[in-house]
Amino acid sequence: MDRALLDRAHALAAESFLAGSGPGGQNANKVATEVQLRVNVYQLRLPPPVFARLREIAGSKLTASGDLLITARQHRTQDANRQAAREKLEEMLDAAHRAPKRRAKTRVNRVGKVQRLKAKKARGQVKANRGKPGRADW
Repeated sequence: MDRALLDRAHALAAESFLAGSGPGGQNANKVATEVQLRVNVYQLRLPPPVFARLREIAGSKLTASGDLLITARQHRTQDANRQAAREKLEEMLDAAHRAPKRRAKTRVNRVGKVQRLKAKKARGQVKANRGKPGRADW
């Protein structure tokens, strides 16, 4: 992932501060330390496959209008939470830029096919022997 995209994402990010419910003791109710980062992903101009992966990664954090909402409240200070929110954004964008590995189709050789069919026959015989004995078995 290129640095220009990260810079553009940080420039487009709108931060708002909320009174967090996290650590901070009695100060938690008075000081707005929780950070909510809002980035419109349409303005990032991501390639379609990257955008699709980001939408999958973001899940419910992505609104219908295309805003990605990231919250950070684990630290006591605004600055630390702001940094944590930006790191979360960078991780999400980095993960979206990584294409998943293509699965290599496996091929079974002739010996493997014969062994599989033998095992199926044996298993079928075990199941057939479980039934009630008929008149011919007396």
